[in-house]
Amino acid sequence: MKAAVIHAPSKITCDNTEDPGIKESTDVILKVTATAICGSDLHIYSGGFPQPKPMILGHEFMGIVEEVGKDVKNLKKGDRVVVPFPIACGSCYFCNSDLPVHCENSNHEHYGPEGGLLDQKGGGLFGYTDLYGGYDGGQAQFVRVPYADVGPRKVPDSLTDEQVLFLTDIFPTGYSGVDWAEVKGGETVVIFGAGPVGIMAAKSAWLRSAGRVIIVDTLQYRLNKAVAAANCETILWTDADEVVEKIRQKTQGRGADVCIEAVGFEPDRNLVDRAKALINFEKGSIKVLEACMSAVRRGGIVSVLGVYPTYYDNFPVGQFFDKGITLRGGQAVVHKHIDKLLQYVIEGKIVLDDIITHRLPLTEVAHAYDIFKNKKEDCVKVVLDPWA
Repeated sequence: MKAAVIHAPSKITCDNTEDPGIKESTDVILKVTATAICGSDLHIYSGGFPQPKPMILGHEFMGIVEEVGKDVKNLKKGDRVVVPFPIACGSCYFCNSDLPVHCENSNHEHYGPEGGLLDQKGGGLFGYTDLYGGYDGGQAQFVRVPYADVGPRKVPDSLTDEQVLFLTDIFPTGYSGVDWAEVKGGETVVIFGAGPVGIMAAKSAWLRSAGRVIIVDTLQYRLNKAVAAANCETILWTDADEVVEKIRQKTQGRGADVCIEAVGFEPDRNLVDRAKALINFEKGSIKVLEACMSAVRRGGIVSVLGVYPTYYDNFPVGQFFDKGITLRGGQAVVHKHIDKLLQYVIEGKIVLDDIITHRLPLTEVAHAYDIFKNKKEDCVKVVLDPWA
């Protein structure tokens, strides 16, 4: 089969690889009909998350069931499904606590309670390094899906692949940020990052009846896409202090009720930021999280959706304490929300495919990663066709 294989940082190619097969009786093999590149994939592509050997990437995918393990009860060959990016057994303590991304049984080699740098991580993830289970991802023509009675959701034939594809990750991730922030109605929600997750968070804020939604980004073309897709206000990031002041000016000097961090540890940085990270042995920067902590009001909530793989000096714990900030974050609990979110799509309460800017064949995966990472061609979201 054809598959997108990461060989080294910045080196991804479309290779001919061996087709996956059933390994456990609860597996299915999926023929992938649509897959996408996620911002989290870029952390592997850039080398921020280490992957020492070749691996098929991709955790945003859907398709048609091709082969079924003997103990799978809910699916049959020919079913069309969308697959959450976390791999969950459905029966452990965390799965039973609506925390499937922390599944105790899906990451046999590197699972643990510590949440360490290179070990004791959370549950398994598709196509997301050996640290998260070593599962091949779905940027391929076929993929093995473990615990198939737990994750995949059947989708109606009335909806296209692109209408439901982002139920795999970015829509539930954006929604999780708003849910963690306990948005009930009327709040001012500021989202840092006008990428796919940030735009989905804005859409989700409107679903939860936010009073005002503002997105901050460093690139005007991404802000333009946010306005078109999520009907929000925008602020162009030129300087952190200036952005925070603008947010306070828009909120009677108090700050936003909610700030959602949708950038992560690899923001745009200058030489001073890079030198600080080098001196402190840090990967990337927490500059966007620091801006969220300043921009949120006293007693407000900061939701962290961007990925942070390491520890950081100078975390503003004094500010956190003095302002009484609630800080929440992590990998999205997709299984908890996906059925409700699918229903929103079916009922036409939300549109997901309007963020797509590029549709490319899987054979052009190297070009796709290049334009997505380096923000060329006004790229916001790339969908790949494994069969084109």
